[in-house]
Amino acid sequence: MSRSIAILGCGYLGKFLAERSLAKGWTVSALTRNSSTAEALRADGVRKVVEDRLEGSGWHARLDPGFDYVVNCVGAASRDLGGYRQSYAEGQESISKWLTKGKVGTLLFTSSISVYPQTGGQVVDESCSTEGVSERGALLLQAERTCLSPSPAIGRSFVLRLAGLYGPGRHVLVDKVKRGETLTGNSRRNLNLVRIEDAAGAVIACLGADESKAGGIYNVSDGKPASRGEIVSWLAGKLGVKESPFLENDPPGAPDRRVSIDAIRRDLKWEPEYNSFEKGYESIVA
Repeated sequence: MSRSIAILGCGYLGKFLAERSLAKGWTVSALTRNSSTAEALRADGVRKVVEDRLEGSGWHARLDPGFDYVVNCVGAASRDLGGYRQSYAEGQESISKWLTKGKVGTLLFTSSISVYPQTGGQVVDESCSTEGVSERGALLLQAERTCLSPSPAIGRSFVLRLAGLYGPGRHVLVDKVKRGETLTGNSRRNLNLVRIEDAAGAVIACLGADESKAGGIYNVSDGKPASRGEIVSWLAGKLGVKESPFLENDPPGAPDRRVSIDAIRRDLKWEPEYNSFEKGYESIVA
């Protein structure tokens, strides 16, 4: 069945999601602040591409707010607080205002596991406290609340808290190990990862969930946390290079958690294809 989707923010995940949606025969519209991305989306067959910044309102009149699905997967304009506030908090507010004049079946926001401040390798699920989260994490939580706020314009809302995203064209850790760089932080700290294909698959699982699923928050990762040292050691072995050293300089209380994906597995029957860092990185280092 043909569906219509608006993808707001077409960075690494958004562009990949657009490709997946087109392959499913969906009618795709998109918003991006990047002109080269806009050109590529048009070439791929995206019906309408609006070049603008999500946090503004200029795009509201250029994109009809009537879709089966709306996905906000915008990336931060910058890594500082201003960039987070602009892209996430203000961006999601802008979407809410836009939708007051339309109707959408499912709204989804891609957040991050950085909203969990837990330490000591604690296992965290969606019920865990976010008290004490960083200022950037607090801005993500603000955007989550806006997305999940009840509205007559929205059928249901999902928030996906994504683990560290990687895949073809985005593998910073591999590049650092290749170069033999000294790595900041502690080697024993847990790293939670998800490959781009699985992140997009989790989005589509939410959008296609049956009517009994009213929405909510789900963690998304490969389901197999591992220490940074373990991952770097494996990568070095596969690449045939010397193992990169760590500075072992994490401050006290630095987040260190093992993210559970039991909820999305149970509720949406979603499973990651790349269910370990070894499987995910294998084709990248080959």
